[in-house]
Amino acid sequence: MSNIDLKGKAKTGIQQYTLIIALLVLVVMFEILSGGKVLKPMNLNNLIMQNSYVVILAIGMLQCILLGGINLAVGSAVALTGGAGAVMILFFNFPIWLAVIVVIALGCLIGCFEGSFIAYIGVPAFIVTLADMLILRGLVLVMLKAQTIGPLPESLTVIGAGHIPTIKIATQFGSLDLITIITAIAVSVFLVALEIFHRKKNIKTGLPSSPVWLSIFRVLIFMFLVDFLLLKLSQHNGIPVVLILLVIISYFYHFFTEKTTAGRMVYAVGGNENAAKLSGISIRKVKFFVYVNCGMLSALAGLILIARNASATPSAGDSFELDAIASCFIGGASTAGGIGTVVGAITGAFIMGVLNNGMSLMGMSSYWQRVVKGLVLLGAVTLDLYNKRRVAR
Repeated sequence: MSNIDLKGKAKTGIQQYTLIIALLVLVVMFEILSGGKVLKPMNLNNLIMQNSYVVILAIGMLQCILLGGINLAVGSAVALTGGAGAVMILFFNFPIWLAVIVVIALGCLIGCFEGSFIAYIGVPAFIVTLADMLILRGLVLVMLKAQTIGPLPESLTVIGAGHIPTIKIATQFGSLDLITIITAIAVSVFLVALEIFHRKKNIKTGLPSSPVWLSIFRVLIFMFLVDFLLLKLSQHNGIPVVLILLVIISYFYHFFTEKTTAGRMVYAVGGNENAAKLSGISIRKVKFFVYVNCGMLSALAGLILIARNASATPSAGDSFELDAIASCFIGGASTAGGIGTVVGAITGAFIMGVLNNGMSLMGMSSYWQRVVKGLVLLGAVTLDLYNKRRVAR
C-alpha cells in the first residue's frame, strides 16, 4: 500500500473520532466554566442517569431518520407508557415483571399504529407522528388526571436510580469500589484483545487495516475514557444499573445496524428507496418494523424515566423528541436518510447531555439553554448540508 493510501486511511480514521474529540473539548470547557463541577463523581453519575432515556430514544430515532423520516411522538410515548406502568403497579397491583411486559407491548402497539399509516397508507411520517404526539399527550393527561402519581416501589426504581453492589476499599485516592476497578481493568483488556483480533482478521482475509499507530491511539483513547469514567464512578456509588442497560442496548443496535441483513436494509431503503425495491427489499415491512422498534424503545425509556423519578407525571418526556433528533443530527445522521451510526447518535446524545448539564451548573436560565440547543441543532444540520453540496460539486 502506498504512502498516499496510508495517509488517506489515517485521515479517514481520525475523522471518525471527531465527535468524541468534540465531546471531550465540551467537557473540558464546562469543567473550567463551572469551576470544576462537571467531572465530580456525583455529577458524572447523574449525567449518565439523566441522559439514559435520551440515549435510548436517539437509537430508536436514528432508525427513523435513516429512512428519511422522523418521529415527533417519542416524548409523548415515553409519558404514556411510563404513566401506564405506574398506574398498573400502584392502582391495579400488577407485579413489576408483568407491568414491564405490558408497557413494552404498549410501546410496540404505538409503533404499529404509526408504522401502519406511514408504511401501508403512505401518510408522511412528519404528519403521522405529529398527530400521534398530540393524541398520546392527551391520553396521558386523561389517564393521570393531570396529576403526579407515586411513589413507585424500590424493586422498580433500582433500574433507573440503583447501582450494582459495591465493595469499598481505602486507597490514597480515597474510598473506591473494588467491583468498579475490576470492571475497568477487564474492559481495558477486552479493548486491547478486540483490536488485536480485528487486525489479525483483516490481515488473514486480506482486508486493509488502519496504521499501527492509529490502532494504538484508538485503543489508548478508549481505555482512558472508560477507565477515567469508572474510576470516578468508583468514588461515588459504583456502576449504575442503567449504565449496564445502556451498554447492552447500544452494543445490540450497533451490531444490528452494522452486521445484520435487516440492519443494512434500513440503510438501503433510506439511501435509495427505488433501488432497494428493485433489489427485492420490502419497503413497507422495513418502514413498519422501524417504527415498531422506535415505539418499543420509547416504552423502555418511559420505564427508566419513572424508575429514576419514582413517579409518573403528565409532563414527562417533554421535549425529549427534540433532544433525540438533535442527538442524531449532531452525531452525523443525514437529513436525506441513509447516513448515520449508532455510535454517532450516542455520542450526540451525550454532547446534548453535557450541554444541558454544563449550562445548568453555570446557572444559565432554562430559556437561554433552549436557545443554545437550537443553535447547536441548526449548526449541525447546516454543516451536513454544506458537506453534501461540497461533495456534489
